[in-house]
Amino acid sequence: MCQYEHSPTDAAGLLNEGKAEDAYQLLAAKDFEYSGNSEFDYLLGIAALDSGHPDKATLALERVLAVDPNFAGARLDMARAYFHLGDLPRAKTELEAVMKQEPPEAARITIEKYLAAIDSAEEAKKTRYSAYLEGTVGRDTNVNNSTSQSDVAIPAFGDLVFTLNATSLKTPATYYMGAIGGEVNHDFTGQWSVNGGVDLRQRNNHKMHTYDFGSLDARAGAAFATGDEVFRLGLTWGFYEQAHLKNRNSYGFTGGWQHTFNPKNQLNVFGQYGKNRYSDPTYQVNDFNQAVIGAGMLHILDDGKSALFGSINGLKEGAVHDRADGSKSGYGLRFGGQTSLSEEAEVFANVGFQRGQYDKRNLAFLVKRDDKLSDATLGANWHFAKLWTFRPQISYSRNKSNIAIYSFDRIDASMTVRRDFR
Repeated sequence: MCQYEHSPTDAAGLLNEGKAEDAYQLLAAKDFEYSGNSEFDYLLGIAALDSGHPDKATLALERVLAVDPNFAGARLDMARAYFHLGDLPRAKTELEAVMKQEPPEAARITIEKYLAAIDSAEEAKKTRYSAYLEGTVGRDTNVNNSTSQSDVAIPAFGDLVFTLNATSLKTPATYYMGAIGGEVNHDFTGQWSVNGGVDLRQRNNHKMHTYDFGSLDARAGAAFATGDEVFRLGLTWGFYEQAHLKNRNSYGFTGGWQHTFNPKNQLNVFGQYGKNRYSDPTYQVNDFNQAVIGAGMLHILDDGKSALFGSINGLKEGAVHDRADGSKSGYGLRFGGQTSLSEEAEVFANVGFQRGQYDKRNLAFLVKRDDKLSDATLGANWHFAKLWTFRPQISYSRNKSNIAIYSFDRIDASMTVRRDFR
């Protein structure tokens, strides 16, 4: 054992007495002077590890193994240090290397316990759970997406002017909304994974309960990742109710391809097909099937705190029955960005445009319906506590249509508090 100038009780004696921190402090003070001496480095490594300094332990033990790669005791302690640092792959590599040296029975038992713990931890990492709970209060200037024009001329009746019922006119309201959801993802091989999730929402409007709505959306899918590519397939199912009465069901499938060019640029190509079916026989004439295909880009700016995105999509909505305006085809564009103001806050904004053209001449208005929907959103996220987020947000949307009853504008301002669980 090398000799050091120190207090009366030497480092080895302190370790034997269970005073690992005292031993570590004593040895750390001499590190510059005695670094490179294998006996000193090994003692320092053990003291650092047993006193809760696994990062310092790896530095000392690396020096020991550089001189004597077959020192099983140092390699076992190195594995323990990696384990406590959370570097499980390197810990497993070191443990398996010691096993090949046919260690004593006591060491073998210790190694098997660590290997079992690593296997358990790796298995737990393969299955990830997350959930959230949200509460929102807001003011919506048009809860029923309706026109503000009360008098409408009907060409089929010689431009005779009709006055719309109040329920068909723009209606403002304060609203309260709650949402809860969760997701699970299981990784089988590092390439193949499966996932599933569900979201439940309920929105109630103050004094305007005719327009209350609730929804339940579920999804399940699989993904395959290889290199810079990720391929996804999924199934969706949804249930929507209005005024607490069953309104419609939707179900379909989704697919996508994601390509990462580099850490700053990512391409996504996506597609989905779904069927929407109304429960009330009165509204079943509006049943439709919808197909969407599109692509989007994500770009991280050089500051690493800001991101820009854009997407384009094409849409085809096929009427199942004799819908008044027939089937619809169209396209959509969306652009936006986000930037961090601090570790706790970021702001975001996006704008979108969607055009929908119908293929059947409306018998009342004597034209084929043509809608142009524009929207913009501005908001912020403030992470005021771990897993807690406060989100103020304001959105504006406007639909311009060649049929007056479908033209509307809307402003929705809200505040949301969200709690994540993971």
